[in-house]
Amino acid sequence: MNIGSETQVKLPVIEFSIEELEANVAEWELVKSQVHKALVDYGCFEAVFDKVPLDLRKATFLEVEEMFDLPLLTKQRVVSSRPYHGYGGYGGHGQIFESMGIEDVDVHHKVETLIKVLWPQGKPSFSKNLQFLVEQVSRLDQIIRKMMLESLGVEKYLEEHMKSTNYLGRFIKYEGPQTTEAKVGILDHTDKNILTTLCQNQIDGLEVQAKSGEWIKCKLSTSNSFVVVTGDTLYAWTNGRVHAPVHRVMISGNETRFTIGLFTVPKAGLIIKAPNELVTEDHPLLFKPFVQSEFMNFVRSSEGINNTLKDYCGV
Repeated sequence: MNIGSETQVKLPVIEFSIEELEANVAEWELVKSQVHKALVDYGCFEAVFDKVPLDLRKATFLEVEEMFDLPLLTKQRVVSSRPYHGYGGYGGHGQIFESMGIEDVDVHHKVETLIKVLWPQGKPSFSKNLQFLVEQVSRLDQIIRKMMLESLGVEKYLEEHMKSTNYLGRFIKYEGPQTTEAKVGILDHTDKNILTTLCQNQIDGLEVQAKSGEWIKCKLSTSNSFVVVTGDTLYAWTNGRVHAPVHRVMISGNETRFTIGLFTVPKAGLIIKAPNELVTEDHPLLFKPFVQSEFMNFVRSSEGINNTLKDYCGV
């Protein structure tokens, strides 16, 4: 029975390719209930969302591949003092991947500035494709967050919540290990941000740990799908009402896996504090107020290695 246990559980699949979803009350309520259940039970789901044409998706991934094929010294020009922003090659601890982060990826001139660092002559097609992709995926992110706040009964904070975040775009390359045996791309971890929406090329590898402890292999059901993952900061803000899942990337075979991630992150200095409505006798406060960037610095420090949000600011 245990041999196939990894494939027996599947992530929920939620359909967002509905015309005028927000104007259709019955459809909105149905999808909202599915989102709520998925975030509570798994902290993760597959979102089917057809607003990004497949040819544009494919073209963007080809350009991401070109970006990672640039000389190392060129890529290393993209620097940032913030964790996971800028360029980094990650090895050791059994994990191997390259990553490029773009802060405020929804702000066109900031993307243009970064592209000029990599391609001084510019790269208009990449700029245009990425802008369209981010516009659509950020819209999906906002729909999901609106549904989540409504389902928790705290929609009065919606405007404040939406204005409190920025978007980090993160491109990741996992080289195929040339073996049939799966190798670690990224070690087990939880995301530290609010919400992550992942777009991948056709190479699987993401695995999510269910609350039961078993690993779910994320095999997407359509080429229009994205994976949505809850981060620790949203877990804290909702006072534990949603789940933040441990996940990892396992790679096998010869082909390279690329992902484009839209990471919803709190604005600099924002204090994360659960709304009073979500702190009750049945749900006592889990975390003291904290600043997410300071938590990130703690995680990166020697004392924070393998430590969690509970270690940092648990009540």
